[in-house]
Amino acid sequence: MGMFCYQCQEASQGKGCNIQGVCGKNDQVSNLQDKLISLLKEISFYATEARKAGKENEEIDLFVIEGLFSTVTNVNFDAERMNSLIERAIEIKERAMILSGGSNSVTAEVGVLSEKNEDLRSLKELIIYGLKGIAAYADHAYVLGKKDKEIFAFIEKALALTLKNLSADELTALVVETGNFGVKTLALLDQANTEAYGNPEITKVYTGLKLGPAILVSGHDLLDFEEILKQTEGKGVNVYTHGEMLPANAYPKFKKYKHLIGNYGTSWYNQQKEFEEFNGAIVMTTNCIQRPLDSYRDRIFTSGLVAWHDIKHIEDRLEGKPKDFSHVIEKALRLGGVEEKAGKEIAIGFAHNAVLAVADKVVGAVTSGAIKGFVVMAGCDGRHKERDYYTKAAQNLPKDVIILTAGCAKFRYNMLDLGEIEGIPRVLDAGQCNDSYSLVVIAQKLVEAFGLKSLNDLPVSYDIAWYEQKAVIVLLALLALGVKGIRLGPTLPAFLSPNVVKVLVEKFDIKKGGEII
Repeated sequence: MGMFCYQCQEASQGKGCNIQGVCGKNDQVSNLQDKLISLLKEISFYATEARKAGKENEEIDLFVIEGLFSTVTNVNFDAERMNSLIERAIEIKERAMILSGGSNSVTAEVGVLSEKNEDLRSLKELIIYGLKGIAAYADHAYVLGKKDKEIFAFIEKALALTLKNLSADELTALVVETGNFGVKTLALLDQANTEAYGNPEITKVYTGLKLGPAILVSGHDLLDFEEILKQTEGKGVNVYTHGEMLPANAYPKFKKYKHLIGNYGTSWYNQQKEFEEFNGAIVMTTNCIQRPLDSYRDRIFTSGLVAWHDIKHIEDRLEGKPKDFSHVIEKALRLGGVEEKAGKEIAIGFAHNAVLAVADKVVGAVTSGAIKGFVVMAGCDGRHKERDYYTKAAQNLPKDVIILTAGCAKFRYNMLDLGEIEGIPRVLDAGQCNDSYSLVVIAQKLVEAFGLKSLNDLPVSYDIAWYEQKAVIVLLALLALGVKGIRLGPTLPAFLSPNVVKVLVEKFDIKKGGEII
């Protein structure tokens, strides 16, 4: 069939995957995702027209964000489920068309390469990938009962605008607007998480294993995690976090569960080795799944939008009832459990509320000269050898520099013994990739504390690692906030044309990670 995809950092040869995705998706799934995106553009056109007439439909809005999230890298690898989404998209489009009055119609071409102009294609894809990131974070917030109609409206408006013959300047303006809505969405999710589970607290997390039946929870969905903790309580099953779920250990509401032992494992790309070694049940709550090995295919479960062919999937919530994780618990008990394994303790929970509580101490250390600067090393981890750069950068930083981090990029250095500065750890881990918002809040408060004019006046540099589309919206959010001089790596996105890169360099001083362009 053939395919073309270049939305992630590991695009084949730095250009794009045209036979099979490096991520593992085949041409069938890739083409189905392209078809779904074209339908979401059409749905968004009609939904935007309907909204102009004062007609809104939350079911349509929710489907658009779920559809976008389903096409994020390492989410849905199941052709059957993708076909189901397409069938529903066709139904939703008909409903949206009727709601809009049906006076105008639109047809979206299928596939990235349908836009022939390289620069316009680059800008459109940058917008679409940013929208995928917004949709993912908006979906996380929605699951926890938080929503914002303005975010829904913008996603649909922006998708609809990619169907128009906009100029490069108009698309560039839309890129910045996408970044602004990225900030708004990250703030919404921060509110959803903290209202549901409390403000993260500075916490020491154990990275070893305790003897006994166990469940390993990976991904980002905190509600799934909460329901697993509730349903395993008193069952003799220990629970561990993995990957981007590590920050869950810092939320006060989760700390009351004594069978939450700590975190096991590291980044998503190590999961095949780590899942194979973990003799327990495994739950993937969101994206970051890799092809499951035969050695653990019968004990891994998917939940929410994540899916892999022939892997057992937990059914969605119905009528407000929790998901049923009983099959996961039964599997954990039947397996007998993991063996004891020694680990170390790492400090997490340095979200904005925790850091601002000791802001005077931080400001004092900067004023005294004990802290000379900060470097934001946040974003995604990945397989490429070049990512050793982030480990080496952390090791070689001056001893008077603090690392602010969020996302799985931290696994490149969060187990290193980098020490402290006047009692302040040199790695301040704010949480998941979406918790990059915390780093912005901290930086903005430091601007106020020092009486500066902008974020760029702070002694802060930005070394952002990216892999998929949620990292794209974090980047666009930083650009929309006016942050300049960001080092982006380990490679620049394949979907950025030379001319678009030139604009980003001239306007935002974007640099390639580890070197100046």
